[in-house]
Amino acid sequence: MTRDSLRTIAFYLPQYHPIPENDAWWGKGFTEWTNVTKARPLFRGHYQPHLPADLGFYDLRLPEVRAAQAALAREYGIYGFCYYHYWFSGRRLLNRPFDEVLTSGKPDFPFCLCWANENWTRRWDGQDYGQVLMEQIYSEEDDLQHIRWLSGAFADERYIRVDGKPLFTIYRAHKLPNLKRTIDLWRHECHRLGIGEVFLCRVDTVADTLPPNEVGLDAAVEFQPDWSDFGATLGSRGLRHSRWNDLRFFLRRKLLGDDIGARDYGHLVSSMSRRIQPDYPRFPCITPSWDNSPRCRQRATVFIESSPALFQQWAANTLARLKNSRNTPPILFINAWNEWAEGNHLEPDQRHGRSYLEALREALRSVDGG
Repeated sequence: MTRDSLRTIAFYLPQYHPIPENDAWWGKGFTEWTNVTKARPLFRGHYQPHLPADLGFYDLRLPEVRAAQAALAREYGIYGFCYYHYWFSGRRLLNRPFDEVLTSGKPDFPFCLCWANENWTRRWDGQDYGQVLMEQIYSEEDDLQHIRWLSGAFADERYIRVDGKPLFTIYRAHKLPNLKRTIDLWRHECHRLGIGEVFLCRVDTVADTLPPNEVGLDAAVEFQPDWSDFGATLGSRGLRHSRWNDLRFFLRRKLLGDDIGARDYGHLVSSMSRRIQPDYPRFPCITPSWDNSPRCRQRATVFIESSPALFQQWAANTLARLKNSRNTPPILFINAWNEWAEGNHLEPDQRHGRSYLEALREALRSVDGG
C-alpha cells in the first residue's frame, strides 16, 4: 500500500455481545441492540428505530458475523476497521470480538485501534451524569503495561500502517495527565520490543488546540459530527415546518422535559466541505447521519434530512481534497460502520438498504477516475 493510495477506515463499535459488566449495569443480556430496539420517533418525520437489514441483529461472538461484515465492507471500498479499544488500568471491556479476530487471523481484513479513554458513566443514555461505572486512572506503570499489550496487535500483519508505522489513535488525548511523557514512553518501549516507529494520533476535539507534534503525536483525526462547528439548532422550525409540529414539539419539551437538538445534515455537509484544513496533518472524517436518541432520549441530538446523495457529495468532496493534500496521508475516517444507537452506520438498514455503501463506492470511483 503506497502513501498515495486512498484508504477509508470506518470506526467500529464492539458492543454487540453481552458482558458481565453490562449485565450488572443495564440488565441481563444487554447489548447495543437493546437501545436500538427501544427507540421511538420523537417528532413527526423522525426516522426511528433504525433496524438492521442484511446482517440482522447479530452477535459479535460469532466468527461468521465478523466475516460477513468484512466482506460487505470490502465490497464497497472500505479498506479497514478502527475498533474501539476499552482499557481501564489493565482491565479491558468488550474485548472478545477483537481478541478473536487477533488470535484467529480471521477475517483477513485490515484493522487498527482507537483507545476510547473516557470514564464509563450513565450520561450516554441520558441518566445521571455523575455516576461513574468504570473510571480511567492513569499512571506511568499502566502506560507501560498498556503499550506492551498493544504491541501484540501492532505486530499483526493486518494492522493498518502509515509509512510503515502502526496507526494508533487516542480518543480523548487531552485527558491524559502528562501526554508527552506517555507518548515518549510508548515510543521507547515500541523500539525496545522490536515494533519500531509507531504513528500516534489524537481525535481532534474542542479541547485540543496545540498542533499534535507539540505533544509528541504524529497527526490528528477529525471526528464527525464536529460538535464545535455544525450550525444553529433548528428547534421546532426545522421539523417539517408545520404549525401542529411546532406546537407538539413545544409541548413535548415543556411537559415531558425533552431537550432535542435538531440539526440539518445538509448544513453540516456544506460547512464541513468548505472547512479550512489545519497546517498540521489531520485525517478528515465524514458521517452518514447522526441520531443518538436511542441512547439519550431527553438530551438527544438529531440530524435531519440525511440522504445517500448528500453523503456521496460530502465523501467525494473530502476525498478530492484529501488526494491533493500535501501534509496528510490519504486516509479518510468514517463515523461509523455500526454505531446503530447513534444513528450513524454504514451497515444496511431496512429503510435505506445498501444506499449509503453504494454512495461511498461511487464517491471513491469518482475520485479514482474509475
